[in-house]
Amino acid sequence: MVNLLQRLKYTIEADLNRLFDKKEEKNPIAMLNQYIREAEKQTEETGKWLERQGALKQKLEKELEVANEMHNKRKAQLELAKLSGEQDLIGFAEQEMAAYEQRSIIIKTSIDKTTEELFGLERKYEEMKHKIKDMKLRQLQLMGKENVVRAHNQMDHILHPETTGSINDRLDTFEEMENYIDRLGQKIDQQHEITSMEERLAQLEKKMTKKETLESPQ
Repeated sequence: MVNLLQRLKYTIEADLNRLFDKKEEKNPIAMLNQYIREAEKQTEETGKWLERQGALKQKLEKELEVANEMHNKRKAQLELAKLSGEQDLIGFAEQEMAAYEQRSIIIKTSIDKTTEELFGLERKYEEMKHKIKDMKLRQLQLMGKENVVRAHNQMDHILHPETTGSINDRLDTFEEMENYIDRLGQKIDQQHEITSMEERLAQLEKKMTKKETLESPQ
């Protein structure tokens, strides 16, 4: 399940990259709106997987509790059987104790694995939610840039009517529109790049701290 979620995360990122590479599209805002809706739907479905994994962990913990209770019950009964000297009951109680002890070991192993997987799912689920937040921020950035472009275009109709035709020609293709928008939002993009670098540095710092902790003598 963790691998499936990892592939889903990579698919979202790859699709987002392809989204902005489609030069023939005319409306990047509409494309991004549609993509965000789909990403939110995928994230909601992922949340249901998390709930199922959490419920499974709770069921395993309940089974472990029952196994431990039965083990303790048979242990007490074994003592009584030994006092009475009834060999068949002694043998039965010992067999039951061994079975419940083995069951507890198996359940504990399953709980540990389920807990580890659940942690991995929760971490990647949070990454997906952050990715959607980033896309919504990008959406606002593009909307702001688009507004600026349209405002400039409208003003040019009034201030420079003699050049209006050439401006419209320049903005006819998606490629030119995107280039024009990106030039106006260059500062925002630079800030986003800085944020990405800060995130990578923070991850590197966390990784090195963990490595030093593991290598330090106990």
